[in-house]
Amino acid sequence: MTFPADLTTLDFDNRFTRELPADKDASPYPRQVMGASYSRVTPKQFAAPKLVAHSREVAELLGLGENAHTSDAFARVFAGNEQLPGMDPFAMCYGGHQFGNWAGQLGDGRAINLGEVHGTDGAHWMLQLKGAGQTPYSRGGDGLAVLRSSVREFLCSEAMFHLGVPTTRALSLVRTGELVERDMFYDGNPKDEPGAVVCRVARSFIRFGSFEILAARGEKELLQKFTDFTIRSLFPHLGEPSQATYAAFFEEVCRTTAAMVVEWMRVGFVHGVMNTDNLSILGETIDYGPYGWLENFDPNWTPNTTDAHGRRYRFGHQGRVAQWNLVQLANALVPLFDSTKPLEAAVNDYASVYEKGWREMMASKLGFSEHNGDDDAALIGELMAVFDLAETDMTVFFRGLADVDVAADTRADERIGAVIDAYYVPTQLAGGVRERLGGWLDRYADRVRDEDDGRAERMNAVNPKYVLRNYLAQLAIDKAEKGDDSLVIELLDVLRRPYDEQPTKEEHAAKRPDWARERPGCSMLSCSS
Repeated sequence: MTFPADLTTLDFDNRFTRELPADKDASPYPRQVMGASYSRVTPKQFAAPKLVAHSREVAELLGLGENAHTSDAFARVFAGNEQLPGMDPFAMCYGGHQFGNWAGQLGDGRAINLGEVHGTDGAHWMLQLKGAGQTPYSRGGDGLAVLRSSVREFLCSEAMFHLGVPTTRALSLVRTGELVERDMFYDGNPKDEPGAVVCRVARSFIRFGSFEILAARGEKELLQKFTDFTIRSLFPHLGEPSQATYAAFFEEVCRTTAAMVVEWMRVGFVHGVMNTDNLSILGETIDYGPYGWLENFDPNWTPNTTDAHGRRYRFGHQGRVAQWNLVQLANALVPLFDSTKPLEAAVNDYASVYEKGWREMMASKLGFSEHNGDDDAALIGELMAVFDLAETDMTVFFRGLADVDVAADTRADERIGAVIDAYYVPTQLAGGVRERLGGWLDRYADRVRDEDDGRAERMNAVNPKYVLRNYLAQLAIDKAEKGDDSLVIELLDVLRRPYDEQPTKEEHAAKRPDWARERPGCSMLSCSS
C-alpha cells in the first residue's frame, strides 16, 4: 500500500515489543495473560474515518510533514484502519487498585499501541489509539470509544501541555463513521452515540499497575526484566539496573508524581479516577476519563459519579491518594530488594516533597517571591477559609487578584472590586463575609506591597485565564455530535495560549453559567466511554 510521503517520515523503533515477552496467543478474546508484558492485536476496521482535529505541535514533534493531516490516509492510519511500515500494534498487560481495592488484571482494554517513533527532540514517543477495538484486556467490552469522551481527552491532553502540566499528548481526533451503544450513567438508558478514536502520544504508557500485576502473580523474573527495561529506556541517567538504581528509580517516581499533583492543584484540575493503573511511571497525567476543572473552589468536589459517595478522588485529597498509590508501587517492587528501607524512606519523603511543592506553588499564585513560613501559611489558610464562605471561581479569582491595587491608601471596597467577578452569587458577599474578604485583601496588600513591581506579570504567568472548563468541553461536544467541529478546533487554538489575554475570545474565560450547574457533562461525569 502506498502512503503520502508526509506520513512515511515516521521513524519507528519499537523497543517495548522487541525487548519484552509477548503473549503467545494471538486471538483477541478476553483472557488472563500470563508471563507476558503485552499482546499483539489488530485494530478494528471502521466504516468512514474522518479527521476532526489534530495538534500541529505534536505532529511537528513526531516529524510529520506540515500537510500530513490533509490526506485521507492520515485519518485512516490514526483510526487504525491502515498500518504504516514499522508499526507493531499491541495492547499492554497491567493490573491495578481501583478505588482502593485490588482489581487484578486490567490492561489496555480500549487502547492499542501502534509503535514507538523517534521524535524530532531525540526521544522515543509511543503512539496509542484509544477506541480502536477489542483486545484480550477488554473484559467483555467492545474496545471502542464515543465522540464525547474522545473530544474531552483530545482537548484536555493538549490544554494541560500548554498549561505547563506534565501530561501525555494527543495527535489527532478521528470520527469512525459508526455508532457505539453506551449507557452514560449506567442507569439502564443506553443510546447510540457517534464513535471516535484519539491518537495519544507519550514517551511511555507504563503505569504503576504494570509492576503490580507481575508482583501479584509472583512473576519475579519478569518483574525484574520489566523494571530493568523501564530504567534503561526511560531512566538511563540513573545508570545500569541494581538495587541502588531501583531505589533511585522509585525515589524519582515519588518526586515527579508529587510535582505532577502540585501542578494539578495549581490549575484546579481534578483527575477523577486516580487508580494505580491510571498513574504514569513518568509523573505525567494519563488517562483522561471523568476529569473536571474546579470552578467553584471546593476541596471536596469530584467530577466522577462513581466516586460521588466516597469522594476518594476529590480535589483536596489528590496529594494523599498519590502517596497511597506510591505505597502500592513500593509493595510491587519489594521482591527486587533485600531490604524495604529505601522504599519506605522514599514514601515517607513524599509528604514533605509534596507539601514543599504545594507551599511554593501557592506562593507563586499569590505573587510572592518566596514562601515566608508561618505568616504566609496563615495568610493562605485564611484565603482557603474565605473561599469556603461564598461560591468562588478559582480561576477568575486569581486572575483578578493580580489586578488588586496594593497601595496603602486603597480602600477595601476597591480591592474587592478587582475580584468580584469571581463570585457566582454576589449577594453572598454580605455583612461579615464581605468584611472578612476585605480584611484578607488588606493583609494580602501589606504582604506584597514591597514586591509589587512585576507582581501581576508573575501571577499571570502561573494563573491561567483559559482552562478547559467543563461546560466549554460540553458545548464543543454538543456541536460535534451534530457534525459541527468548529468549537473543538476553536478551543484547541484558545487553549494553546492559556495565560495570554485574547480579547476576541473573552467568552471562553467566563465562569460557569447557571445552566451548567447540574447538567450532565458539566457537573458530573461517569467512566462511560
